[in-house]
Amino acid sequence: MIENEIISLIKNADRIAILPHVSADGDAMGSSLALALALKKLNKKPMIYFEEEMPSIYGFLPGRELVRIYDEKPDKYGLVIALDTGDMERLGKRAAIFNDAGITVNIDHHPTNTQFGQVNLVNTDSAAVGEMIYRLIEMMGINIDKDMATCLYVAIATDTGGFRYSNTTPVTHRITADLINNGVDVSYISQTVFETVSLPKVKLMGKAIENLELFENGKLAIIKITDDLLKSVGAKEEDCDGIVNIGRNIEGVEVAVVIRQRAGGELKINFRSKNYVDVSVIANRHSGGGHKRAAGCTIKCGINEAKEMLIKEIREVL
Repeated sequence: MIENEIISLIKNADRIAILPHVSADGDAMGSSLALALALKKLNKKPMIYFEEEMPSIYGFLPGRELVRIYDEKPDKYGLVIALDTGDMERLGKRAAIFNDAGITVNIDHHPTNTQFGQVNLVNTDSAAVGEMIYRLIEMMGINIDKDMATCLYVAIATDTGGFRYSNTTPVTHRITADLINNGVDVSYISQTVFETVSLPKVKLMGKAIENLELFENGKLAIIKITDDLLKSVGAKEEDCDGIVNIGRNIEGVEVAVVIRQRAGGELKINFRSKNYVDVSVIANRHSGGGHKRAAGCTIKCGINEAKEMLIKEIREVL
């Protein structure tokens, strides 16, 4: 059993690095923090390396003292664990830590995972990596306290869209019921994560709605976000999270796309679908990945060129 192999590696390690994917979301952050807090209970020395600062809405999560922002000076670790990361590219600059490790472990739930670790635990039936970390902590015989439960709840709640997405299962609800029994403040988390929006983000949402375009008889929605657009409303990169759902929520839309133009000509693409289109297939064509209903990739070309290319590719599957 792969979990037992990972537990054995953890027990034989001292210093352990945890690497969530770049632009870490709630699942990546919550899972990383919960695992690090559990490792502390085993008297290990865990350290989580992020590529960027944590988004402000997750500032309440316990365990932040175990987080470092990577400064391109990799420390040597005997064991490095990548979480919620589909491939090496999603580790960004921190791939140096992974490549320099004694042993590498890859824990993920994306169907497009490339099995890039020496030990790979990939369970595509899990709604979130938070579910996998919950089981791993239980198997290590560690009691899940309120801090770990809070991190795991955020991981699972965010990756299931507040338990609204099709990846939500009976197992999901059984796990979250146990987390609530361990002290999770559901009301506070729901309000903070799902219902609190900064004024710049509200303005960004307004601009996104203004430039939203519909194609293929209203089945495809595309939003373009440039650096100039962000600056015009005083928004941050983290404020782009969830913008893709503006298009997805429109009646009749099957696929929604956000094209985020960054400096240097790089485009970050987010895909969402409702019922039948597997957007991970489209993301895969551009060295990206994800799930059937939520995926992403990075493309280097002009923003309008990318739009026309994506319209053509999505037209084939609609």
